[in-house]
Amino acid sequence: MKRNSTNQYGKNERDGTAFNNGCLASCRRVLARIAGTKEAIFHESFKALRAHEHLLRLVLNEAEAAAWQTRYPYLFFPTLATEKVQSVIVWDTKRRALQRAWRAF
Repeated sequence: MKRNSTNQYGKNERDGTAFNNGCLASCRRVLARIAGTKEAIFHESFKALRAHEHLLRLVLNEAEAAAWQTRYPYLFFPTLATEKVQSVIVWDTKRRALQRAWRAF
């Protein structure tokens, strides 16, 4: 007796392979796009925050995590990452100003 391999929806399991491969390829493209954008933002921002490379990587990872919680992470990630990096640059600028003021005091 030959067994028919159908899933719960009555479709042959081999019919879904193309769909699964398409989904997998799409996910890989999104991951690659986000990774490329992350590296581009890192290299662009690294000049301003040389001493804080680790902090820069952390905020980019945080932005990526927040973007993945949305329906369209590849659309939200660049804006989230840019805003977080800008806030770190502002923080670093204020920190340096306070250090200079403290030394002058």
